[in-house]
Amino acid sequence: MKYAAIKKCDVANGPGVRVSLFVSGCNHHCKGCFNEKAWNFNYGNDFSEETIDNIIEDLDKEYITGLTLLGGEPLERENQKGLVRLIKKVKEKLPNKTIWCYTGFDYEKDVMGHMYNEWPETKEIMDNIDVLVDGKFELEKRNLNLQFRGSENQRLIDVKNSKLQNKIVWAQL
Repeated sequence: MKYAAIKKCDVANGPGVRVSLFVSGCNHHCKGCFNEKAWNFNYGNDFSEETIDNIIEDLDKEYITGLTLLGGEPLERENQKGLVRLIKKVKEKLPNKTIWCYTGFDYEKDVMGHMYNEWPETKEIMDNIDVLVDGKFELEKRNLNLQFRGSENQRLIDVKNSKLQNKIVWAQL
């Protein structure tokens, strides 16, 4: 797995001050994407244990609220395999930090509809993240007034409560 960038003090991709990991690789190719260079799975830096340790160190500050995963596409199968290690380590070492994940995949249809039951990595990721922002960016539905999302079709989903209630529960900000 490769990653395009790590932002150590991000306030645009979730509540509070966050560490954001922009993974490389995305097959959605949304028109108007803000990070087209990250579509390429070979773009950027190698994701390693050292990268994970650096992210944990960056997260381990009182003023940091949590980790945000975006890209590229974190839920591409190739990226899930690398992200599982990071997510598990964050939850183990810093359980009070929230984890947000942005995906172009649809929560019901793609993530829970097939990935969750077919790929063990998806199950581990979804069992350990707090908020999933789902849906492809749609340029025609772009709305700059939305909080933590780019287009009106995208949703902020409370993953734990959605799974418990077996229906979509919106994240409370």
